[in-house]
Amino acid sequence: MTTRERLLELALERGALKYGEFTLSSGQKSSYYFDGRLLSLDPEGAYLIAKALIPILREAGAQAVGGPTLGADPMVAAVAVASHLEGSPIPAFIVRSQAKGHGTRRDVEGPLVTGSKVAIVDDTCTTGSSIFHAIEAAEVAGCSVVKIIAVLDRRQGGSEELGRRGYDFIALLEATPEGEVRVVE
Repeated sequence: MTTRERLLELALERGALKYGEFTLSSGQKSSYYFDGRLLSLDPEGAYLIAKALIPILREAGAQAVGGPTLGADPMVAAVAVASHLEGSPIPAFIVRSQAKGHGTRRDVEGPLVTGSKVAIVDDTCTTGSSIFHAIEAAEVAGCSVVKIIAVLDRRQGGSEELGRRGYDFIALLEATPEGEVRVVE
């Protein structure tokens, strides 16, 4: 069983992926619901996500990994720890939904170095709005975005728009037009 296959199996086991009738935050109806935090905050889930992401990050030449809070927070922490244990650390950063109103007033937290090649990750990609916010914050911080990765691509326009804008996007899992979630090979 591959890492991605086990990740999908674990999503079902932990209730992170459920089939039925759901209303999404956008008001749209869906035949499935995915709660990425039930997967990324699970010990095995965090490990599997990091194990799947690290080779992709290394191949892309990413020097740091970050993404929008709250979905990316446990993912980037898992990558930072797992990459350290492998002996080749990949630092993590988090993009706030809005800049702090006090102190340094930053919207990016963590050891992000200007000029770095970075990857942006998130648990899901639907329209891509939170991912685009994180991309903009990383680029404003002087970094170049070399890869975008989502655990699940809902295939509702976000990944297509990322590609249209010239970003290199990949997902570990994707939804079919029929609403089934499958592994992306």
